[in-house]
Amino acid sequence: MGVRTWIESWPVYRQLTGDDPLGRGAAAKSDVSARLTPRVRTAEKVVKSVCPYCAVGCGQDVYVQGGKVTQIEGDPDSPVSRGRLCPKGSASLQLTTGAAREHQVLYRRPHGREWEPLELDTAMDMIADRVLDARREGWQWESEGTRTRRTLGFASLGGATLDNEENYLIKKLFTALGAVQIENQARV
Repeated sequence: MGVRTWIESWPVYRQLTGDDPLGRGAAAKSDVSARLTPRVRTAEKVVKSVCPYCAVGCGQDVYVQGGKVTQIEGDPDSPVSRGRLCPKGSASLQLTTGAAREHQVLYRRPHGREWEPLELDTAMDMIADRVLDARREGWQWESEGTRTRRTLGFASLGGATLDNEENYLIKKLFTALGAVQIENQARV
C-alpha cells in the first residue's frame, strides 16, 4: 500500500476532501465497517418479550437460532420503550445464556451448608405441603371475637417480573387460601 493510498484511507482526509464535511456518512466508513453484518442477521426467528427486571415493562426482541437465544435487543414496536433498553435490560442475554445460570432446582436443608439438586416435581410437592401445613397451623377462625377465617402462616411478595394478569391470579390464589399479607413490590 502506497503512502497516498494509506493517507486517502484515513476518515479525516476523506472528511476534509470529500462531500461529507461532518464525517457522518461516507467519510466515516472503512473497508472493515463495510463488511460488517448485524449480529441478528442469521436468526431463525424473533420472539417478542418483556424485560424481566423492573416494573416498566420494556419490550424486547429475542433472536433465536438453532433453538438457542443468540441476542436480545429493544423492541422498536413497543409503545413503552420504543426500542430502548436500560443497561440492565441490555444485559438480559446474560440472564438466559450466562454460565452462572442454574438449570435445575437447588435445595438447602434446614441448618445445611450445601445446596443439593432436586427434581422439579419433588420441589413443587414440598412447596405445596409447606403451604398447606402453614395454612393449617396458622389458621384463625376468629380474632378478638370477630370472625376472620384467615391464616397468618404465610404471605406473598411479588416482584417486578409479574404483569397485571399474573398479579391478579396470585391475589386470587392467596386470598382463596386465606392469606391476608399479599403485596407486590416492583423493586424486588
